[in-house]
Amino acid sequence: MRTLVLSIVLSALALPVQAEPLEIIGYSGYLGEWELTATVTATAPPRKAYSGPLTMRHIGLCTQDGPEEKTGEMHLELSASRITATLSVAGVECSYSGLFSDSYAGTMTCPGREAVPLRIWVK
Repeated sequence: MRTLVLSIVLSALALPVQAEPLEIIGYSGYLGEWELTATVTATAPPRKAYSGPLTMRHIGLCTQDGPEEKTGEMHLELSASRITATLSVAGVECSYSGLFSDSYAGTMTCPGREAVPLRIWVK
């Protein structure tokens, strides 16, 4: 009996620990007119790399037929003071780099477009 219990305990310890997904919330644009939400999961331990689906919703005053919504994919890496990410939305790949204070503040750069502010909170 003790051998069986020991085998079960050792088997449980051998299983990889799954990291909890992170919730990402952000606002992009000079007036924060785009709301960003994503749920990302760890992809490359021991580095703090994450990936998952994202949604960007236009919440500015200019929406006429309801908020415009775009979906895509987010890949990001976290450190204690910096975040870097790639956001792929509607076939366009944008890069983001931000520094941490109470949130991650930086700019998102997309090909052929002016860089825009993006502020991200990680839960």
